[in-house]
Amino acid sequence: MKSKKVVVFISLILAMNVVQQQTAQAAEPAAIKAAFTQLVKNNNLANPAVIVVDESTGEVIFEKNSLVARKPASVIKLITGAAAYTYLSPSDSYTTSLWMGIDTKTAVIQGSLDPWTTFSTTQADKLKRTSLGKFAYSAMTAIGKANAGDYEGTTLYYSNLYPQDVAALKTYFKERNLAIVLQKVSDKQAKELSLNQILTSTSPTLQVITDWMMTWSDNVLAERIARSAASAAGFTRDYAGVAKVFRKLMTGLGIDTKNLVVKDGSGLSRENRVTAQQISQLLMVIARDEKLGSLITGLPIGGVTGTLTERFIETAPSAIGLVRAKTGTLNGTTNLAGYVESENKEYIFVIIADKHSRSYTVTKRVRESVDKALGKIAKPLLPLFLPVDTSTAISESVTTTVG
Repeated sequence: MKSKKVVVFISLILAMNVVQQQTAQAAEPAAIKAAFTQLVKNNNLANPAVIVVDESTGEVIFEKNSLVARKPASVIKLITGAAAYTYLSPSDSYTTSLWMGIDTKTAVIQGSLDPWTTFSTTQADKLKRTSLGKFAYSAMTAIGKANAGDYEGTTLYYSNLYPQDVAALKTYFKERNLAIVLQKVSDKQAKELSLNQILTSTSPTLQVITDWMMTWSDNVLAERIARSAASAAGFTRDYAGVAKVFRKLMTGLGIDTKNLVVKDGSGLSRENRVTAQQISQLLMVIARDEKLGSLITGLPIGGVTGTLTERFIETAPSAIGLVRAKTGTLNGTTNLAGYVESENKEYIFVIIADKHSRSYTVTKRVRESVDKALGKIAKPLLPLFLPVDTSTAISESVTTTVG
């Protein structure tokens, strides 16, 4: 047994007036109504669609134009994420491998429609994404080495690659004047044509990929994930399939799909339409569903992460860290939908301003107005403490025995 003296400094408060405490209280419905009434009257927002709901009770605190179909922009990615977690598995990962072929002057890429693939070396290195540029270089090197630099009559077979990736591979070889022909084959054929593995890459889980898509509003990932969900649900892997799987998802969650128009899974199409109420109902399901609830981890945090990193810092500092929401931006469209913490309560909000001027100045003003409105609601759960006057505190030395 060995005795060891541990000095612990315990600050003892000698008087109640040493600490001044600001008690944070949840925003009252009247205050919320006042804040959002002021927001919707702001001419810069040009008659937006807005809804605010108490997440714990489902009570609608404020709404305007919430049943009117509006352009969601990237807010539609909330539906993409929900579809992914419903029809795919968040624990899924994707493997892409490169093989020397059984025939002379052949190589094979066995793909898995990995949404995480990229031809950008920078993205691949920084984010540990599957680099098709590296695959192309490795294929070129292996074939050249096996055939003394002769590429004439060379075929690169591939399965389950995205059209954009195939086009990038063709461009890569063409720019190097290599006579390499790309030929699409089935999964079974790809395996039969493969001999020795050269390279393999496995993506992170779908949850990690989806989190990235939500946090940074990655359009390519969104489209790929949406189409994979459509295929898994038994629909075609195209825009039509995405529209069908989104409608099936929303209906299955008990959300009325009237006025829902889906043209893509990223929100880039200006023909997409949703209502603020539909998105608020989806956010309610996400908040209460154990599986879909994981989507919240990918939502940008106000003033902290993703597409909200620069928001709230100057416009509404009190809301920093208390807003988790998906942004949605197109020319003339500035949307935000998610959750705001207000002491021991949480409110769901959807703000769709898709009719405002396309000027940078107006867009900036819209964002600032939205931030300030949320700043009037956002309140931390724990009370704020002012600095303690340590001159009246004492330190006590405590001796313990450590074995």
